[in-house]
Amino acid sequence: MRDFHLPGRSPVLATEGMCATSHPLAAKLALDTLARGGNAVDAAIAGAVLLGVCEPQMTGIGGDAFVLLKPAGSEEVLALNGSGRAPAAAKAQSLRAKGLKSVPPGAVEAVTIPGAIDAFCRLSAEHGKLGLQDTLGPVIPYFEAGVPVAPRVALDWRIAADRIQGSARDTYLRDGQPLPVGARFALPGQAEVLRRVAAKGREAFYEGEVAADMAASLKALGGVHTEEDFAATACDWTDPVSGTYKGIELVEHPPNGQGATAILMANILSHFDLFGLGPIGARRAHLEAEAAKLAYDARNRLLADPDHTSRLGHMLAPETAARLAALIDPKWAMKTPEPLTEEIHRDTIYITVVDRDRMAVSLIYSIYHSFGAGLASDKFGILFQNRGCGFTLERWHPNEMAGGKRPMHTIIPGMLRENGRVTMPFGVMGGGYQPNGHVRFLSNMVDYGMDAQAAIDAPRAFSDAGVMKVERGYPSSVCAELYAMGHAVEVPETPLGGAQAIRIDESGYLEGASDPRKDGCALGY
Repeated sequence: MRDFHLPGRSPVLATEGMCATSHPLAAKLALDTLARGGNAVDAAIAGAVLLGVCEPQMTGIGGDAFVLLKPAGSEEVLALNGSGRAPAAAKAQSLRAKGLKSVPPGAVEAVTIPGAIDAFCRLSAEHGKLGLQDTLGPVIPYFEAGVPVAPRVALDWRIAADRIQGSARDTYLRDGQPLPVGARFALPGQAEVLRRVAAKGREAFYEGEVAADMAASLKALGGVHTEEDFAATACDWTDPVSGTYKGIELVEHPPNGQGATAILMANILSHFDLFGLGPIGARRAHLEAEAAKLAYDARNRLLADPDHTSRLGHMLAPETAARLAALIDPKWAMKTPEPLTEEIHRDTIYITVVDRDRMAVSLIYSIYHSFGAGLASDKFGILFQNRGCGFTLERWHPNEMAGGKRPMHTIIPGMLRENGRVTMPFGVMGGGYQPNGHVRFLSNMVDYGMDAQAAIDAPRAFSDAGVMKVERGYPSSVCAELYAMGHAVEVPETPLGGAQAIRIDESGYLEGASDPRKDGCALGY
């Protein structure tokens, strides 16, 4: 139990249904959807789509989504891959010929076809109760009338304003400036798109006028995207991957997501006595950083489009983790390997919903970097993601950019299962930080006995591209000790990630937790 003398928040307890996400309006709308007869799928879709106007720097209908779903009356977990592909004509060689070593985050070549709308349509049709028209009906007025800009959103907007380019500046800036706290932001063009999707389904987005607007806008910027690329978009149901950390099963989305990275990192750390080190000591942070370096190096070498990932079993094998754990020096930092793929970013939304029938949804939805590629479609103002930065340009690499291929993805929804029972859908936003964040959240609960809210609130550290980023929640003595161990310590401008979780207690109640690093909350009824 937290110390009530100190600032903080308590877990939220309820019985009938709950949502935890990064903006209160989305959490409230999800709860309203449950209260009027929708299930967790309907509520998660409504809340997630609304976040596209509440947190436009983080997500939107031009992005991708991954989902883990526990159906009502079952402890099975299903995985839905709603990530889009590179256009058919994309070629790594074209970028190598320009002398590029990586995909530029603000270039049209970084834009992959958005997959989220296709995923939401399929999820609604196969597992929802209300149907898209009823689910999206209450969302659309927010896009038309606008919502006040929240404090964390305003901070991110100011930092990333220079990334917004071309016609996107007309939609996402005001008089050339980022929107301040309290300013009302609306997306009327996207409201019209959502009306069409609500009425006619995925075809309204991936065919006809909306697809033509996206394809023509990208072509005008020099892209090779075609209307056929949009029409060919299709999400996939697949099987999750999992591993066990000290008796708790960590369930993750498979490639092209990076969930296997979290499992490998947890497996590496299972070889160390973290409990004896204390939750915010330098030695724990050091071991976590070293395990992350090794797990992320494996990710960069092995993970790719599922049709091109061939060594997933090796990455998840306990023997692999044991060999990597033996490489860690408990007293000294190893050099961070050069990344082959992703540009680090911090921009994603996560929403989790559990309903009265204990259907649980763990959904993550993103345009990758802050404001994606910084490019938008001319007519409807759809902001394009830059997921192509997840590709490498290295020849013959399994994650090499190629037409029709999915890039390695940073976004990963999670679930925990104990003794065969799903006990918690959860997620930790934050781009490259996400596997590290999943493991720290799990370790905070398993190794240090924290509840979900305390595990989220606790300070974070992350070895990111050779820099040990340490939040201000750590005492300066820990930073000094980490520096003495060979880490290049830095306090980041923005906090590390943002987490949401709902614990499904066996006795019947729900316990929600939401990260104070964001503007959101957990709500239940």
